[in-house]
Amino acid sequence: MSDNKCSRRNFLRLGSAAFVGMAGADGLIRGARADDQSQWKMRLSCSSIAFASLPIEQAVQRIADLGFDAIDIWSAHAGCPHLDDVLDRLGPEALKQLLAKHKLDLYSFSVYSGGYPRYAELLGKAGGGVAVHGSGGFNDPDDLTASMKHRLNALKPELELAEKYDSHVALENHSGKSLLNYMDSFKAFTDLNRHPRLGIALAPYHIQINKESVEEAIKICGDQLFFFYAWQHAPGTGQLPGIGPTDCKPWLDALAKVNFRYPVNPFMHHEPAPDEMVEAMAKSCKYLKSCRQESVGAKN
Repeated sequence: MSDNKCSRRNFLRLGSAAFVGMAGADGLIRGARADDQSQWKMRLSCSSIAFASLPIEQAVQRIADLGFDAIDIWSAHAGCPHLDDVLDRLGPEALKQLLAKHKLDLYSFSVYSGGYPRYAELLGKAGGGVAVHGSGGFNDPDDLTASMKHRLNALKPELELAEKYDSHVALENHSGKSLLNYMDSFKAFTDLNRHPRLGIALAPYHIQINKESVEEAIKICGDQLFFFYAWQHAPGTGQLPGIGPTDCKPWLDALAKVNFRYPVNPFMHHEPAPDEMVEAMAKSCKYLKSCRQESVGAKN
């Protein structure tokens, strides 16, 4: 199993409280700025929905055993019980103790169901982090700029909560009628957004549906990229890097170029049974590490 474990050596080991405390102090979690892209340190996180059929304690155990550095805890999308269980049963102190026991940092809450305000205080008391949810639709279908301005203005109450609870908010892109969808919408967002606690959660799966460039999207997002799903458009576990057909090395190289400051999050929907999920995630972790090592080796 050790060959498949994601390396902890490249993770800026601050502990849960310090990890997110730095986020609050600086507005963003900042890695060391390096002109040499080979110095970019890839860290890895796992979304708890990958083990949605297990209680939160067992999901944390599986994620830690795989060697991940951090965790993204999901609310009730597709019936995932984890975040509501933490809210109703564990509370912030027990969550911190659980993650510390397994040497996992709290990265994010995915709040597609329930919304950020419901979990804002919990996130803050657990140490702070990134809250991820959808971007919503168009206010004016014929005017992207006006719709983006309207959406950013509507987020002011959430951003006030983020300031109060030392956290950040990231909007995910989605194919279809989502406001954040095509490349021009990423450009509109980054041009108009001036709030240091607001950014983008980038899902390559939907970019590939649109037949656009993931690397270009990463470049546009730049330092407003708060979350990256290592997630490709393919069936089943093929959604994961190293299992599906996409060469993900250019994605990691693009993340290095913008000095992405957060963990990379291998991801899929419609997760298999836990044992199969462990096997697939282990393969994906190993693949991502090998991609990064190839880039580092090529520059040295």
